[in-house]
Formats: sequence, structure tokens, C-alpha cells
Amino acid sequence: MMHRPPTPSNPLKIGTRGSPLALAQANETLNRLARAFDLPCEAFQIVVIKTTGDVVQDRPLKEIGGKGLFTKEIEEDLLAGRIDIAVHSMKDMPVDQPAGLLLDTYLPREDVRDAFVSTDKSALTELAEGAVVGTSSLRRKAQLLNRRPDLNVVEFRGNVQTRLKKLSQGVAECTFLAMAGLNRLGRSDVPATPIAVTDMLPAVAQGAIGIERRSFDIRTAEMLEAIHDGETGQRLAAERAFLAALDGSCETPIAGLAVLQGGNLHLRGEVLRPDGSEAINDARSCVIADGPDLGRAMAEDLLARAGAGFFDWR
Repeated sequence: MMHRPPTPSNPLKIGTRGSPLALAQANETLNRLARAFDLPCEAFQIVVIKTTGDVVQDRPLKEIGGKGLFTKEIEEDLLAGRIDIAVHSMKDMPVDQPAGLLLDTYLPREDVRDAFVSTDKSALTELAEGAVVGTSSLRRKAQLLNRRPDLNVVEFRGNVQTRLKKLSQGVAECTFLAMAGLNRLGRSDVPATPIAVTDMLPAVAQGAIGIERRSFDIRTAEMLEAIHDGETGQRLAAERAFLAALDGSCETPIAGLAVLQGGNLHLRGEVLRPDGSEAINDARSCVIADGPDLGRAMAEDLLARAGAGFFDWR
């Protein structure tokens, strides 16, 4: 029997950003919890929290602080007890949590691929020399310039709706979105072409939803255990260990993806210079349980191969 189940008069409060995608992810979490414990949806309450990354839209992320921009205010409310859990896009999450918080629950991972989005083209190869491409991701920018140094990459922030509007206004010929976000929003109307992970390795933890809680909240821990997806957790353990060893942030173009096959985990990783002039990558396999150790070892080897001068731009 669950310890003190939430009720409509005393709901479990779910903290989230207010974008359409963030709300879709929070609602998915709510629905999974309600089904798992046969509770009415009214036993849960979604609480929208504005983060610095949402408020400041006129500057690149690297200029205003990195990954924590989308989590700081939410985590402050979680620690203060104003919410009971926080729902995050895992690719936005720093590798370290504040003292008193724990991130150990993941929902089943969505499509990890990036999507090429354009109103009149379906692939990067169709772009003319010097074409304008919009993205706010340093990783995507570096990967694009590594393949097509002739492209003109411009800052392109905002949610799906904002970016599509910018495309229609001719700000850029194309942009890139995560397939996971488009799928969760049901946006099959978006002119998007999935990009194979062999052509554009995704961000670490792309497509995964993480749920953060207070470390000693027993009721919440019990509830979240019922909706945790173990395979996603095993994949992210390797990817985030790789990211942590590289000291990854929004200022570092890093990509990584783990997949499970049988009893083995296969990890690919990549680190790039922001201007795309150099990319260093690796691919390895191990038994699933050794995934985090493999991630750290791969990161250390990539750092050694890169040499001291590779990260001078940081």
C-alpha cells in the first residue's frame, strides 16, 4: 500500500517550465503516475515555473550561464517544498544536482534523432553555398560547420512555434529540432526530416524525460519507482558519465549516444571545436553494468587525444 497517496485536496505538485513541450512532458508524467496507482488526475497539480532561460530570449545561452538556466528556479522551488517533483528534458540537465535533490527516474526514451526542418528542402545537401541556418545549439552548429564550413549559422532560440515563425519570415532557410519534441507535441505537420545518428550524433540524453525529487521524500520515491524505465536509466548512466568527465555544459559542443543490444551497451561519443574545424569521436562497447565506467574512460581518452590546446576557447 502506498504511503499517504495524494488526493485532490492534497495533490502531488509537479513543477515544470511553461513551454508547450515542457507541459506535454509534465502531463505525460502525471498520466503515468495516475495510471500506475489508479488515482484521479485531480490528485496531481502541474505548477508552471519561469526559469532564467525562458525569460532571457535575446542572448545566446552561453552568454547567460549554460545548462542551469532551465533548472535553477525549479530546483529552488523543489528544495523549498513548493513542489514535490520536477520534470525536466534531460539534455538540459547539469550532471550534478544540488545537495538534497536526486534525479533517478526516467520515462521511456523517445526518438533520439535530430530533425532537419525547412519549408522547401529536405536535407542539408540541398542547401546552397553560404545558406543561412538557424540554431541555438552549439553542438548542432559545430557539427554543421564541420560538414559544411560554408554555411552561415545564426542564433535561433525559442520554442517550436517561434522557430517555425522565424523560418516563415525568412530569418533562415532551415533549422533543427529534436524528433522527440515534435513527437511529444504531436506536430506531424512540421516539415521535418529525421537525421540518422550516424550523420548527426545527438546531444547526451536527448529524447529522455527525467524526474527530480527531494532525496529523503519516501512517498515520492515509492511513486516514481513505479514509472521508472530501467533501460533509459542504463543508457543515460553511460552518456551522463561521459558528459561529466568532459565537464560538459552548454558552452561545450559534445554529443553522445548509448544503445542497448542483448546484454551489451554500445556508446558513441564526440567532442568538437565550436567553429567545427575539428571533431574527435570514438565508439566502444561493454556489458551494460559497466556503462558509466565506459563513459568516463571514453571521455578521458578523447581529452587525451584532443590535447591541451583543443579547449582553449572555453
